[in-house]
Amino acid sequence: MGSELIPAGLTYLAGNIASKQNILGVSREQSARWAKDLNLPKRSETVFFAGCGYQFSHQLEKLMSLIRRMDKSVIGAELPIRFASFQKKLGLDLPGIYSRVLAMGDDTEVQPLKAAIQVLQNFGIHPGYLADDEPCCGAPLYNAGLHKEFAQNARQAYQKLKSFGVRRVISLVPYCTYAIKARFPLYVDGFDLEVKHFLEVVCENLASHKLRFPREVKVTYHDPCQLVRYLKLVEEPRQILRSIRGIELVEPEWTKREWATCCGGGGGFEAVFPELSQILAVNRVSELLDTGAEIIATHCPGCTMQLKAGLKELKADSVEVLDLAQIIAMAMET
Repeated sequence: MGSELIPAGLTYLAGNIASKQNILGVSREQSARWAKDLNLPKRSETVFFAGCGYQFSHQLEKLMSLIRRMDKSVIGAELPIRFASFQKKLGLDLPGIYSRVLAMGDDTEVQPLKAAIQVLQNFGIHPGYLADDEPCCGAPLYNAGLHKEFAQNARQAYQKLKSFGVRRVISLVPYCTYAIKARFPLYVDGFDLEVKHFLEVVCENLASHKLRFPREVKVTYHDPCQLVRYLKLVEEPRQILRSIRGIELVEPEWTKREWATCCGGGGGFEAVFPELSQILAVNRVSELLDTGAEIIATHCPGCTMQLKAGLKELKADSVEVLDLAQIIAMAMET
């Protein structure tokens, strides 16, 4: 596919992956700072794959808010994104500087990551983490039609993982998990990594712990598209939520499981169609609010970002969005 046919937002993401191995195009040291005090070993047969979405969720939320404001302005969002790509070719990285400023003094993006590590360790699982050596899964390249570039990235990422002695991957982002588990073997000869999503590991160990949420609460669950339609993890999140004392699971009558309505995020859609993405987020949140839930649970950084945006638009301040990893960790603490 010719690059001139690819929307500016996706071209920008692809360029960032190629140059910096993450979707924001910032330093790899910045992506790993969430784990600096956890003392996770780099070399391990089992590693935790954090992925771009969770590591940069705070910056992505702020950047998407900016893109949506620009999209509603006279100039629109595409021209500034094209300008940002041109600046990077000149050696300037104003978006990268902006994202570093956004990250100062805020650790909201690390909460699901640290929660997931806490949960795994409570189960007696102590994974390594490649930190600034963690490769990007490159999934946006594939979904943008850049299959040659994805194939090259997949081979490089696989070799990076193998160079650290990795045999098993526990991945948190659904997007990354599916790319490594299902796409990499199509392009990597001799692919031999065991790849599991975090929820699969939790379900395997669920019987070893009694979980109780800190308070009685109604929780609804939003199925991320990649998790439910590609990884086929439909019952697992519900099994986990039902196992937690204090949580009453309430769901929409129709728009759930494989029939869940998309939140409007994922695959770079929100960067290409920011206004439509916002409309879809509001529609999905409206469906979930009709359940009477006090907490919207999900398990995808893109979905979390979209659902928060939808709640903000609807001024539903009494409802919060929590990642499922956070909910499990909170239920382990009581």
